[in-house]
Amino acid sequence: MDLPDIESRKGTLMEVRGVLLSSRGNLPNNDGLRLVIYEKAFDPDAAGLENLIEGRFSENGWGGSWRNGVFSYVHYHSTAHEVLACYAGKATVQFGGEQGVAREFVPGMAVVIPAGVAHQNLGASQDFRVIGAYPRGQSPDMCDEGTDLEWARERIARVPMPESDPVFGGWSGSPLGSFWEEAEE
Repeated sequence: MDLPDIESRKGTLMEVRGVLLSSRGNLPNNDGLRLVIYEKAFDPDAAGLENLIEGRFSENGWGGSWRNGVFSYVHYHSTAHEVLACYAGKATVQFGGEQGVAREFVPGMAVVIPAGVAHQNLGASQDFRVIGAYPRGQSPDMCDEGTDLEWARERIARVPMPESDPVFGGWSGSPLGSFWEEAEE
């Protein structure tokens, strides 16, 4: 079994990890863009954490936000990148399919999921809640293991890079920009 390629970058307030999740079975994942995990993107004890998260995403050009959980079945989006941030409860979320990476998702944590990367909730507390959003101009579709893989790959290849990092803002020098610019080189 191939292990995912993992890199860590220390920010001033948090550790940020990039995980490359390549195609597996009938899941395209993303051979070029890393899943980016912000271990402590937000203060989990902040009053109104959900409003803080939603406001930050909006300020940084990530919209179409929603509040809920993560589906318990394997799915991915071929038309949009996605950011998720937990504001209540906890869950184990699997990224990349069965042989991918499972992480405990807790309040304050955020993750940017590149188009094509599969994700699913493997189990959560009753109060688990996340906020999700998408880069300006992108709208998600819903794909699963039954979706035609070549069709999905063609759509994923056309998804543009976001204009900014949803947590830090800006692009150049941001964690997301640093990890994803590597793919463009």
